[in-house]
Amino acid sequence: MTRNKLAECNCSLADAMNSLGTKWKPIIICAIGQKKLRFGSIAALIHIISRKVLTDQLKELVADGILLREEHKEVPPRVEYSLSAKGLELLPIFKQLEAWEQKYKKCD
Repeated sequence: MTRNKLAECNCSLADAMNSLGTKWKPIIICAIGQKKLRFGSIAALIHIISRKVLTDQLKELVADGILLREEHKEVPPRVEYSLSAKGLELLPIFKQLEAWEQKYKKCD
């Protein structure tokens, strides 16, 4: 279901999935954690994501109020990303998801 179709649903879970519904957003949120990181640092931590996809996902997370984007008026310009209060509240939820996955993970 696309982001626009999810927006049409009148359901809190659909709204949450609209904000988090890509495979990269939870990974980006966990990578940033409680730090302030620049784009290059995030890209280095998640080296398998393309720079375009990372840029798009960061923009959406900022628009949804999950990330804060702080521009520093310097030469060269510097931008840092950090989790908002809304984003920080997701960290324990993702820890629970990780624990759930570990509990039911099949050992080969």
